[in-house]
Order: sequence, then structure tokens, then C-alpha cells
Amino acid sequence: MRTQKATFAGGCFWCMVQPFDQEPGIIKVRSGYTGGHTENPSYREVCSGKTGHAEAVQITFDPDVYPYRKLLEQYWQQIDPTDRQGQFHDRGDQYRTAIFYHNAEQKHLAEASKKELEQSGRFREPIVTEIVAAGPFYPAEESHQNYYRKDPGSYRRYRRGSGRDDFIAKHWGTKKNHKQLKEQLTPIQYEVTQKSGTEPPFQNAYWDNKKPGIYVDLVSGEPLFSTTDQYDAGCGWPSFTRPISTHRLVTHPDNTLGMFRTEVRSKLGDAHLGHVFTEPTGTRFCINSAALRFIPKEDLEKEGYGEYLALFQQDAQ
Repeated sequence: MRTQKATFAGGCFWCMVQPFDQEPGIIKVRSGYTGGHTENPSYREVCSGKTGHAEAVQITFDPDVYPYRKLLEQYWQQIDPTDRQGQFHDRGDQYRTAIFYHNAEQKHLAEASKKELEQSGRFREPIVTEIVAAGPFYPAEESHQNYYRKDPGSYRRYRRGSGRDDFIAKHWGTKKNHKQLKEQLTPIQYEVTQKSGTEPPFQNAYWDNKKPGIYVDLVSGEPLFSTTDQYDAGCGWPSFTRPISTHRLVTHPDNTLGMFRTEVRSKLGDAHLGHVFTEPTGTRFCINSAALRFIPKEDLEKEGYGEYLALFQQDAQ
């Protein structure tokens, strides 16, 4: 296996780990400091704004599984690339955005992706994210590594409170036109995804699916679940032990029907998917088939999800 490094600054590094951490081909994501002039700086020194460093993440990845262009696509969807003064409620040069390239190919791909974003018209203001050569990267203190895992409650509150999640939803979320959705979706698909309905158990497309592949959000195309994590829970709906990436899901308390449950929605599609339950045997994601589109393993490459073939190679080992 060959590996490469990618380094991105996108504001608070707590928020820049999870979007990459669970993807196939990602070996390690480290929070740290780079782009400045002080050797081995501390968190407090960087926060002072006097070191020249930005908070950043350095990703070790297998480019044969998850190519650099995919990392760039993911990166742009995590930041406000029009802000010169910081990111969201974190202000200062230490929270600037930047792509630190490690070779000529990365530089070329980063510049091309930035140009594509500029020409897309997604943002009215100029794209100001820097593309600069990578220099020394200093890992942050251990307390800052994988913070989303160490303190998930505080992490989620920080993301929401900072304004990052609302910004991402506004600029990258599916723009809903309910008239078009009613024409595009079947009645049960619309009822489930847009009105938080529930399809009948044992009378849906994927509750007993045995074919390998992944499930994506019906409207947005976000990759959500894999058959490598699917099992028969006896409930009559597709059940999974985990999603492909928790970053693509949003959960909310659900007290309807006189029960306390946790609703699961897709992050960018904002579609109701189902519910997640904590049981003695572990976590169970109970998901409606009507919220999903299934892509068989043999079609992943042509459908633009080729990196997820690695899920099935791992499963076969």
C-alpha cells in the first residue's frame, strides 16, 4: 500500500477531523499547526495569533482507494472559502483556510478544484482560500486529537453553536422544491423522506437484501450505509450496525407516537431516514428502504462511488 499526505486548514481543527476520518482509504487524521514561523508551538501560542500558524489537519491516505481529488471535494464542503478573517465565530489568522500541497500534482488538482468552485457560482463572494506549499506540521496536544470521539456532546454543541453546520446546510444542502420532489419520488418515498413517515415492515425493497453494495440518500446521493454492516434484526426494515460515516447523519430526539426515539436524517439531503436504537447487543440503525437508493458493488465505479469498493475488499480479507 502506498500512502500520501494531505494538509488542510479550515478553522477550528476539532471540526476538520470527522469529515475525513471514517472514509475508506483514510489511514490517519492528525490535528496540528502549520504555515507559521514558530517551532513546536503550543495551542495557547497559536491561539495568540503571534506564531503565524493555522490550525490544520494532516491526513495520511491511500490514493489508490481515496484519491486526492475526493479529499478536495470533501474539504470545500467543510469551510467558508470566502472568509479572510477566520471561520465562523472563530476569528483570526490562525483560523484561516488553506490547502497545503505536498507535490506538484496536488498543487495542480487544488488549483483546478478552486477554479471549478469559483466558476460554479455557489458563492457570491470571491474564493480566498490560499493554496501554498506544505511546510513543517506540528501535531497538537493529545487532548485535541480526535476530539469528536473523546467528547461527542461538546463537539456537536460547538459545531452547531459556531454556525458551521448551518453554513454547510445553506450552501451544500439539497435545495428542496416540494413540487419537483412529489413528481420525482413515489408517494411512499415522499411520505417517508419529507414527512417523516414509516413504510410497512417486510414490504419494502431492501429489508432482506443479500446483494453487496452501498445505500445512498435517495435525493442528495450521500453515501450512507453499506451491506457490509447490514444484518437481519427481525424488524422488517433494513438494519445496520453503523453508517459509512457518522458525519453524513444528523440525529434528533423524536417523541412522536408516545415513544422516546432518536430520529436519523441525512445531513445534506435533510431527509428522514429512520431511527437509531441503543440495544444490549449494540447500536441498530433502523432505516426505511424508501429513503435509500441501492448501488450494487459492481456498479460503484461507474456511478462515481469507486472508493467504496474498498469496503468489500476489507470484508473479504
